[in-house]
Formats: sequence, structure tokens, C-alpha cells
Amino acid sequence: MNAADELIRSAMEAKGKAIAPYSGFRVGAAVETASGRVYTGCNIEASSYSLTICAERVALFKALSEGERDFTRIIIATDTDDFCPPCGACRQVLWDFAPDLEVILVNRKGEAKHSWLRDLYPAAFGKHILREGK
Repeated sequence: MNAADELIRSAMEAKGKAIAPYSGFRVGAAVETASGRVYTGCNIEASSYSLTICAERVALFKALSEGERDFTRIIIATDTDDFCPPCGACRQVLWDFAPDLEVILVNRKGEAKHSWLRDLYPAAFGKHILREGK
């Protein structure tokens, strides 16, 4: 089993821990750091949807809270037939902390689609714009 397969397995395991009683839409994520560590996350729903958090942000925030700052890739696994990219909020947070991130989407069949965050979020807002405003 290669490193990507192991990351996919980790994301799929995390998906199994999702708490999605309202939507039934389960997502798992595994983010890999430059040092090779892996942090996983699942989506967690609250009855007030605005308080729900996505799997990608759970995984990233776990890593950040442990002091990680350099990330190489993220795997996002869903139960859909098609590939499901991260939502806009997750794209923004991922951009703020890992703009050079490789993104691998995995569907219910275990098929994978590779892309880059910069391709999924081509006109990103971020610190480069905030600095210009000063």
C-alpha cells in the first residue's frame, strides 16, 4: 500500500465517524503535513446548520492546534458517485493555511481525482490582498 492509499483509507475511516443526523451527508478528510503526519476529521452537524463544521476544517484545525504549519495534501472522501470538492468556506480556510495543497477527492467507489487547491479556488481572497489595503 502506498502513501496515497493509506491517506485514502484514513479519510474513509474518518467518514465513518461523521455525525450527520440531519443531512445524512457523510464526509471524511485526512490532511498530510510536510513531516508526514496525518490528521483526520469528519463533518459534525448541529441542528442549527450554521454551527456545523466540515471534515476538512476539522482535520486542518486539529493539525494547526498541534503546531503544524506546513501541509502537502488533503484527501476528501464522500458517499457520492461523483467527486465532491470542498465547500467555499473550506476552500478559504485551506487557502489561508495551505495555498499549495494537493487535493484528492474520493467517491463512494474508492476512485480518486487529483487536483490542486489553486485550481479549485482560482481567484482566492487572502493575506496578499489584505496587505495591499494597508
